[in-house]
Amino acid sequence: MADSLTLVDWRRRVNEMYADVRAEPDRATGHARWRAARDELFRTHPQSPLLDDDPLRETGLPYWPYDPELRFDVALLPVEPTDDRLVDAGGDGTITMKLIGRVELSIGSLDVWWLHQYGGGIFIPLRDGTSGDGSYGGGRYLLDTAKGSWLGGDAESLTLDLNYAYHPSCRYNPRWQCPLAPPGNTITSRVEAGERL
Repeated sequence: MADSLTLVDWRRRVNEMYADVRAEPDRATGHARWRAARDELFRTHPQSPLLDDDPLRETGLPYWPYDPELRFDVALLPVEPTDDRLVDAGGDGTITMKLIGRVELSIGSLDVWWLHQYGGGIFIPLRDGTSGDGSYGGGRYLLDTAKGSWLGGDAESLTLDLNYAYHPSCRYNPRWQCPLAPPGNTITSRVEAGERL
């Protein structure tokens, strides 16, 4: 039961972290606060994906410098319906992803997915030219609203900030199996923003 309660606390803190970012008018300050809050969670929280002896507990997570040009408000573009994508998530079962749209960014276009787990949520993974050469080889996450990472948007658009790209838990701990970026979320451009190795 304690694991369940600490997981609820982790999710609550992540939601509060992103709410703090949305409330901060200065984007660079908001990003710095996000980094500090993530470092504190990863350092001290019982649900941290870091192993007990991981040096990142002391040093904090590394990031590329904040770049204000890498924030976008983009329209959610329609796509042709496809079959659901089923992803093996190990002990968490199978994750069902449904393609709901695409977004066009200066770095390329990315598929936008709906996760059926966790009560649903928008999911945008990213595998770019830094994957395996600067960032985790399996890619990073730009948006996973089921886990609280919402920066803003409305009924027709999303706010995406590449400075908030982060590694999935499986980068740190083999206990997790994470959904990684499919072909429609893979670009060749190097996105030197967000979390890095």
